[in-house]
Amino acid sequence: IQEKDELSWKKLKAEGLDEDGEKEAKLRRNLNVIMTKYGMNGKKDSHLTDTNYIKDGTESDTLNDPRLEKLWSKAKTSGKFSDEELDKLWREFKHHKEKIREYNILLETVSRTEDIHKNVINPSEENLVKEEVLHNKHRELKDKLRSINQGFERLRKVSHQGYDATSEFEEPRVIDLWDMAKSANFTEKELESFREELKHFEAKIEKHHHYQKQLEISHEKLKHIEGTGDKEHLNRNREKYAMLEEKTKELGYKVKKHLQDLSSRISQGLQHNEL
Repeated sequence: IQEKDELSWKKLKAEGLDEDGEKEAKLRRNLNVIMTKYGMNGKKDSHLTDTNYIKDGTESDTLNDPRLEKLWSKAKTSGKFSDEELDKLWREFKHHKEKIREYNILLETVSRTEDIHKNVINPSEENLVKEEVLHNKHRELKDKLRSINQGFERLRKVSHQGYDATSEFEEPRVIDLWDMAKSANFTEKELESFREELKHFEAKIEKHHHYQKQLEISHEKLKHIEGTGDKEHLNRNREKYAMLEEKTKELGYKVKKHLQDLSSRISQGLQHNEL
């Protein structure tokens, strides 16, 4: 909506219909509200450092979206979910919130890049490259928006009906990829191959989660030992913590790279559909 309003305003400005700048000021206020809502205004947001998990049966932060808050409230009071399933569902909601945040950051980046590009007087080879970059970014925006819409429909369905016992995947990012893959232009054989790769990807994510938890435990233990004054014990645990930290970073990088590769393949399949 913000992007559409800004495009309309640019046309009005070009025709000299916003002389007092009132419409531009309103657009900037709306953008500031959006950026504040999704933590993009440069101010520290204390809840971002909290965990994705539920503590003592209550969520660790808010979803910042009335539709998501309503679905989450319905799911919590429905009696259809065990504590473990609620924990799993909360992670899906948080993942969806993060997707919306990433979309809005990309949208703002594209909008700024377009403004700069349109102000260039003399076209050049460099500007043609920038046009291609913008084209790719618009395609990325479209993919992200499609993913957000599919993700919301899934959350709506799960919140009302509960989890399907026959569901193949549990990790939100993998569920997103699988839903999008089924909409892409893959043959049955390619889709089956992608399914197997997603299973390996989910196992990689679970391994990363395991090391993250071990790192947290090691950190707590290290803080406890620091108060005892036992230097030998402290040095051993520092070495263990450093090893776990390095392994966790390495696995995090591999997960991120694998996710980018899988997303790129799906994006290509979706583009082929549009052609």
